[in-house]
Amino acid sequence: MADPDKSRSDHTTTTTTTTGGGTGMGFIVGALVVVVAGLAYFIFVGGDVESSDDVNITIEGGGDAVEDAADAVEGAVTTE
Repeated sequence: MADPDKSRSDHTTTTTTTTGGGTGMGFIVGALVVVVAGLAYFIFVGGDVESSDDVNITIEGGGDAVEDAADAVEGAVTTE
């Protein structure tokens, strides 16, 4: 005859389910995507920048310092 204590075995199964853990991470990733898209738009928009070859420099005052500054500016400017 079989021993009743040895013919039976106890099995325990534990299942753990977590939900909603990715909601905060999804919000952060979404915000980062919007920021990067905004920066890319402003960097690559390719706006037309107006350039001007006409530059006026006015130095007011008097004395040797002003004349030296005017000479330095005049020598620094090159025209092509």
